[in-house]
Amino acid sequence: MTPAPQARGAAPATRGTRPLDVQAVRAEFPLLARTVHGKPLAYLDHAATTQKPLAVLEALDGYYRHHNANVHRAVHLLSAEATQAFDRARERVRAFLGAGDTREVIFVRGTTEAINVVAQGWLRPRLQPGDEILVSAMEHHSNLVPWQMVAAAARATVRYIPYSDAGVLDLEALDRLLGPRTRLLAVGHVSNALGTVHPVAEIVRMAHAHGVPVLVDGAQGAPHLMADVQALGCDFYAFSGHKTYGPTGIGVLWGRLERLEEVEPVQGGGDMIRTVTLEGSTWAELPARLEAGTPHIAGAIGLGAALDWLSSFDRDAVQAHEGAIAAYAAQRLAALPRTRLVGTAPHRVGVASFVVDGVHPHDLGTILDREGVAIRTGHHCAQPVMDRYGVPATARASFGITSTREEVDALCAAVEKAIRMFVR
Repeated sequence: MTPAPQARGAAPATRGTRPLDVQAVRAEFPLLARTVHGKPLAYLDHAATTQKPLAVLEALDGYYRHHNANVHRAVHLLSAEATQAFDRARERVRAFLGAGDTREVIFVRGTTEAINVVAQGWLRPRLQPGDEILVSAMEHHSNLVPWQMVAAAARATVRYIPYSDAGVLDLEALDRLLGPRTRLLAVGHVSNALGTVHPVAEIVRMAHAHGVPVLVDGAQGAPHLMADVQALGCDFYAFSGHKTYGPTGIGVLWGRLERLEEVEPVQGGGDMIRTVTLEGSTWAELPARLEAGTPHIAGAIGLGAALDWLSSFDRDAVQAHEGAIAAYAAQRLAALPRTRLVGTAPHRVGVASFVVDGVHPHDLGTILDREGVAIRTGHHCAQPVMDRYGVPATARASFGITSTREEVDALCAAVEKAIRMFVR
């Protein structure tokens, strides 16, 4: 079984040294070998969800096949093994984020739940009428709607950080928006719709100069940038397992220990209590206090395996590869007739959003699917971004460690076919 978790405050994991051989890496993903409508699969929808390497599939199978039991609740061997593996997964997350304490790692269902926990358990009790929440105007709905909900309940206001046509946040406007009534700033690490990498460390410094805590939506940042929460300086960081080559239904809320101590439980139940009587209850210590009920044990174990796998690579090589694929895709798409990129920030990662004049994105996605190319079409849970650019939707190709130029070529060939079909 896996070794016992490291002591709290252990040093972050060292940088991976595994060289990047993309074809060898692709061989670790069984799903990438399948065909779609008789065509080789070109999977370019990593921003929606990543495929899973054998290391993750084997971790999930191994848990259910050999160690399946509930955690923290029994003295029998299976429960002890499951608990050890579950606790080890928490340590893997701590190391991945460069956090200082495993108590700062809260397992949740995903980024959405993590943000809602902060919104309802930390911000809502502190929010007063007239207070303000700052959010970038290009956020995923998961980092926008929860703040609108708590603001409406408290008669507070959500204010939005504008951005340029290229998709770059206006930091001068942010400096003007920060004020004495600002209670929280929420920003994505990377825009899921445009691929813009925000200068999070600088944004955090600006906010902290006004005494404003910062939450970072790391759903798109964690798989590409290997976020170091100490370097970023943020107060909360959230990410999802299924976007980091792990299982669905598992994610992480990281918070500075002093911040998490302030978060009120938003769910009550088993394992999050210290005592329960008919007169009332008291809460357990972190992280159990914010993890009511039976956790997604297999999901946590699978996430730990995914982060170990991802962390094993030379990150400079991975980022260089992903950047080269994204740049190649942008170049190829921009050269196609009637095709326009949406979002052209100089610092982007993982995403190429585009529209084709005369072809609705949904029609485009259907044609691409028939050619074996999987992309996302729609508003990408970022309707305000679509409104900003005056389009109902975009086509979004998104890339990861397994992406190749050949997949981009298949994408562009399929787009050209769609143009020939629809544009006369």
